[in-house]
Amino acid sequence: MFAGLPELGIANGEDLKETLTNCTEPLKAIDQFQMENGILLPTLQSALPFLDLHGTPRLEFHQSVFDELREKLMEQVAVIAEGKDEDRYGKLEELLEKSFPLVKMPSIQPVVMQVLKHLPKVPEKKLKMVMADKELYKVCAVEVKRQIWQDNQALFGDEVSPLLKQYIVEKEAALFSSDLSILHNFFSPTPKTRRQGEVVLKLTQMIGKNVKLYDMVLQFLRTLFLRTRNVHYCTLRAELLMSLHDLDISEICSVDPCHKFTWCLDACIREKFVDGKRARELQGFLDGVKKGQEQVLGDLSMILCDPFACNTLVLSIIRNVQELLSQDALPRDSPDLLLLLRMLSLGQGAWDMIDSQVFKEPRLDLEVVTRFLPAMMSVVVDDYTFTVEQKLPSEEKSSLTYPTTLPDAFIRYLQDNRVACEMGLYYVLHIAKLRNKNALQRLLPALVETYNDMAFGDIFLHLLTAHLTLLSDEFGSEEFCTVVFDSFLLTSFSSKENVHRHILRMLLHLHHKVLPSYLETLMQTLEPPKQCSEPLKELHSQLMEKLESHKKSPTPPDESASLDLGLHPVTVPTTTTSAPTTPV
Repeated sequence: MFAGLPELGIANGEDLKETLTNCTEPLKAIDQFQMENGILLPTLQSALPFLDLHGTPRLEFHQSVFDELREKLMEQVAVIAEGKDEDRYGKLEELLEKSFPLVKMPSIQPVVMQVLKHLPKVPEKKLKMVMADKELYKVCAVEVKRQIWQDNQALFGDEVSPLLKQYIVEKEAALFSSDLSILHNFFSPTPKTRRQGEVVLKLTQMIGKNVKLYDMVLQFLRTLFLRTRNVHYCTLRAELLMSLHDLDISEICSVDPCHKFTWCLDACIREKFVDGKRARELQGFLDGVKKGQEQVLGDLSMILCDPFACNTLVLSIIRNVQELLSQDALPRDSPDLLLLLRMLSLGQGAWDMIDSQVFKEPRLDLEVVTRFLPAMMSVVVDDYTFTVEQKLPSEEKSSLTYPTTLPDAFIRYLQDNRVACEMGLYYVLHIAKLRNKNALQRLLPALVETYNDMAFGDIFLHLLTAHLTLLSDEFGSEEFCTVVFDSFLLTSFSSKENVHRHILRMLLHLHHKVLPSYLETLMQTLEPPKQCSEPLKELHSQLMEKLESHKKSPTPPDESASLDLGLHPVTVPTTTTSAPTTPV
């Protein structure tokens, strides 16, 4: 408790004990000790007996004076550090030398920590002492820790690692959320809202204005992205940069070559659309990558691999394709569409680029533009033609039936091309959003085999299950259930637990809409295997409970019957004179 006092020539408890042990007159010895070590203020000596008369212990008095002086000293440290005196840091270092021996003393420790906090460069010897002592390291300010971390990557990694794990857990929890809504889904929060998340704020605080720490975090994110292929690390890479942008940390933003590109893309994500002006800005950044600086493409590709960026790009592509259809124009004739495809391709190739360390834009397969997109547009035309045909008078109708097959080019590119597959999946979501049952039944079976099983990824299934709630009444049809479950979802649920979970999530909301005979068979199929995760077991239990409570609750009476009160119509004579409307 009194560690460090002897080094400063100040008597402590051990000195008093020794004095009392060796003295012949203890009372005189105590008085002498108090005189030597009390507050050296002559006018105070005569006032102390008054406190004795009021029963105020000397300890209480000295403690209150000590606390007040400590607060004043800490305030003064902050004032000196924020001042403009050229020698201000010299004064703080001098104070640090005098106070550091008492750093283990709880009452003095806050003063030492305050001095350390305000020194832009703490002497290395002191930093090593703080780092070596777990208790001191734990209580020191983040400003001091930054100075320790910048030369100790492993220690910084230990601090950052739990936050990165927490971030991934939060993102995955959002994808498996019990909410199932097209209005409130994974992509609903605005970029600004997402940056207020606990992990992003903590990382931003840990980095401060330190470029070296920022670079370390980016390196951790690249490494983890390579190791896991988890695209949420790409989201964090963009969110972290924009969080520093929000705080106007120019020391970092000005040296990150991706800053302006990310800033522009962030505005597009907020609007969920890349307009022509911003598209040209983004193109300028991509075209402006100079020879010898190609490595920046690795970071740009990571930022474009962020699911929120990818979502914005593909939504913009679908919108662009619709405009081309209305104008009778071809995809290859749209510069905006080609730029969106270029950025989508760069984002989709992020992992390969960082893994191979070959920093070169991936070449977009031109047949995606000349064959896949026209095939996708032909599916739209088929649907439109059928809809128009149904509206014609019966004598003008032909024997046209709704097509059930898809163009070979559409199916082939879904399976062989990453960029085409992403667009195909979003087109399916677009169809579901329009509540187009016929087109959805035509498209879903084609998703069983897609590039790298993208149709069974959590992000797509999260969105699809939400979009299917718009067609909830269609689940009363066996044909529709067969297409959604048998022809698509159930084809991989046994080998992919995430698919199993998404089916259960959807049924929690739609079970009462599903054809009862079909639901009974479906529930037998969805029985969890013995070796499965707790979340899957829990979801299944929740669904079983809902089904049981639904069985027990009485069927609501038919609405038309409840209105039949057994009254017979009465003929009311009509007269030209007005009658009161209330009974007499």
